[in-house]
Amino acid sequence: MAQRRFVQCDVFSSVPPKGNGLAVIVDADGMSSSEMQAFAAWTNLAETTFILSPTDPAADYRVRIFTPGREMLFAGHPTLGSCAAWLHCGGRPKTDGKVIQECAIGLVEIDQTGKVPAFVAPSTEVRDMPGTDLERLINALGLDKAQIVNTAILNNGPEWQLLELATAQDVLDVDASRVNWPEFVGVSLLGRHASDNECDYEVRNISPSSGMTEDPITGSLNSAIAIWLQGQNRLQANLVMAQGTKMGRLGRVFIEPEANSDRVKIGGATRIVIDGTVDI
Repeated sequence: MAQRRFVQCDVFSSVPPKGNGLAVIVDADGMSSSEMQAFAAWTNLAETTFILSPTDPAADYRVRIFTPGREMLFAGHPTLGSCAAWLHCGGRPKTDGKVIQECAIGLVEIDQTGKVPAFVAPSTEVRDMPGTDLERLINALGLDKAQIVNTAILNNGPEWQLLELATAQDVLDVDASRVNWPEFVGVSLLGRHASDNECDYEVRNISPSSGMTEDPITGSLNSAIAIWLQGQNRLQANLVMAQGTKMGRLGRVFIEPEANSDRVKIGGATRIVIDGTVDI
């Protein structure tokens, strides 16, 4: 057992605790995979991260990401939250204004120069959704086919079954309680807000992957959506995505396509809520 630095932060909202909570062990060198998994199960948050010394000389730190039940290759709110915790605890990046995180999918750049920190969206595989899968999702959620505008399967570490609905209200009207676990594979929803709304899209992630019916705010999903929109030539300007509305959260994800580049940055506020130590 050792005393380790512990931070809990609130990600993707400027109003704690209206974002997505993240637990971070800042000095996790020496911990085994089983110890990490056991601690993540104990915190019972959507994700818990463990910051370690990097193995890639280009990286500032390495992170491992665990849900209460499994390890993840990549996730968005753990990326921004881990970076904020590392900086808060005295981390100093090799390059001013830019943090390089090493994780299971490789190196992820986190820009510190904007209004909010933002990670560069990793590459995303896009596939067509089979008709049988679409029918299953429509029936499970009680949707009308006329509400479906687009569908896709996206993979940027996690895999997302995405349904784009006609409006943001269609997204908000979906009843997540209709979903039966564990047979149901998660579904992600996207719908456009009216032009007078402060946000461009409403996003929901109805998924059992983190042990909850619905994820409050999902950075990796919004990252995959951004790359998908870009591939359809629909990402011509900055976007603000709302998520967590049905859960009483105030999630805001800022999507920024980089000028003269195919890179897209995914940003959001992070607030440190707890700072201390744990004996594990």
